[in-house]
Amino acid sequence: MAKILLVEDDISMGFLLVDFLESNGFDVKLYKDGKRGLEAFRKGKYDFCILDVMLPGMDGFTIAENIREENKKVPIIFLTARSMKQDKIKGFRLGVDDYITKPFDEDELLCRIQAILNRIQLQNEQPKQEISKFEIGTYHFDSANQNLEGNGFSKRLTQKECDVLKILCLTMNEIVKREDILIAVWGENDYFHGRSLDVFIAKLRKYLKEDASISIENVPKVGFVLNG
Repeated sequence: MAKILLVEDDISMGFLLVDFLESNGFDVKLYKDGKRGLEAFRKGKYDFCILDVMLPGMDGFTIAENIREENKKVPIIFLTARSMKQDKIKGFRLGVDDYITKPFDEDELLCRIQAILNRIQLQNEQPKQEISKFEIGTYHFDSANQNLEGNGFSKRLTQKECDVLKILCLTMNEIVKREDILIAVWGENDYFHGRSLDVFIAKLRKYLKEDASISIENVPKVGFVLNG
């Protein structure tokens, strides 16, 4: 059970978020004051931080800056009504993992939290050897040889097709964020590479279409899931 620090001065919203996140298996501690939120982080052990920006006592940017000085890895999401481009840039430069503006969809927030936690889990795993062969329904995927075959289909994938499919296989049935794929495959997250990723996803769906039990699901504004 991941423990979440939630710093939100709107008590009604704070209680709604606590109920929602706890109903989805998280342990959530709510603080409505920036200074108390930072003190709680320093005294406790948290796996995730969700911060408003406009807070009494200490603003969310300052909290995030202090947290990053002490812990470079704990995930931080800003959940705020401040939607100006410069605020978002400031947040990401402080090292936060995501910036969500109010009003927001609770299910989308949950997907973003789970995607970040999945990424961290993958980063923390230390496999003894590189996995290169995967079973995708009735298909066999050999990433080392860039080969996908099954159902009478056989194709030598391009390097990027192979890289994208391997990431999806490693996170089978779990969300992987668009930006994580873009950075892993292209080295950067921008609009043009994002459109290229959509093209590669469409190609992979075509290659796997003969097995109805397999799908590459698009999670809007978040990423993709290889279901199978």
